[in-house]
Amino acid sequence: MSPSLAKSGERLKNEIEDYHKGVKYLHESGIQRVPKKYIFPISERPNYAINGKQQASKLVNHGIPEEVIRSMVDVGGRFFDLPLVEREKYMTTDMTTPVRYGTSFNQTKDGVFCWRDFLKLVCDPLPDVLPHWPSSPSDFREKTVAYSKETKFLFLKLVEAILESLGIATKNKTKIDDEEMLQEFEDGSQLMAVNFYPPCPDPDLTLGMPPHSDYGFLTLLLQDEVEGLQVKCNEDWVTVQPIPGAFVVNVGDHLEIFSNGKYKSVLHRVLVNSLKSRISVASLHSLPFNSIVKPSPILISETNPKRYKDTNFAAFLEYIKSCDSTNKSFLETRKLT
Repeated sequence: MSPSLAKSGERLKNEIEDYHKGVKYLHESGIQRVPKKYIFPISERPNYAINGKQQASKLVNHGIPEEVIRSMVDVGGRFFDLPLVEREKYMTTDMTTPVRYGTSFNQTKDGVFCWRDFLKLVCDPLPDVLPHWPSSPSDFREKTVAYSKETKFLFLKLVEAILESLGIATKNKTKIDDEEMLQEFEDGSQLMAVNFYPPCPDPDLTLGMPPHSDYGFLTLLLQDEVEGLQVKCNEDWVTVQPIPGAFVVNVGDHLEIFSNGKYKSVLHRVLVNSLKSRISVASLHSLPFNSIVKPSPILISETNPKRYKDTNFAAFLEYIKSCDSTNKSFLETRKLT
């Protein structure tokens, strides 16, 4: 092999290793351009000409103490400030582990990487998973446990309102024997993702996250003050401006399936910028991981037939292991009509 080919091969090997260390590592290394691996096709890049702004889809007066919210953003930021040697202890491609640090969206399958590092935490059952969570920063577990409990309580309040809106329950009585459904949600799954988007040399070429919908029932998203989140409204991408202390509530695929299409999951993406880092905390809630998610029998009739196949978390995991999980494609595989 010629010296030039050897150098080229070594350079490619180093670049691949750098990709898997995450975009925070790339930013700290002082890169001046977006590596080719992160450049999206022209048709999928941000188009700022059609971006509007909106104040909708946000939940305020939710009852979660301001200190709990502020502490979660703070301790999440301090985790990403740890040296790479500390963060990479949790790097794994195993999607079933109780704690996982990684980059992009699905770094084993993504043809193009997105400009995001993440820390994902399984939150239930808490006594079992907590020993696996990061112990550094020293108050990480304490602050994150407090936040996870508060968001779980808020999720259950929202579920009660959703069941009432669907005619499945009333304020005083549910149509489900022994409130079995409500109990299932109380015993349900919770997954938290702390997302970090560092400054990007050329944000017009890449995305923090590609268009996707969340797999669960509801996602409670906390943003810092930096813009980035966009939702698809008709054919336009609309920027959701952050409001301090407010949650963005995203309907997930499971709620669309459960409601037999009365609620629609939200297609969203994340932009990055060249000046500021951004942190968000997504708390994803659904039924227990081993539950079958299906349209509620109460909502099915001759005039409103079943519109979605039954599914479960295992089917979702198998899907995202096999391909890029963008543009609501998993939900499309669940539709009967």
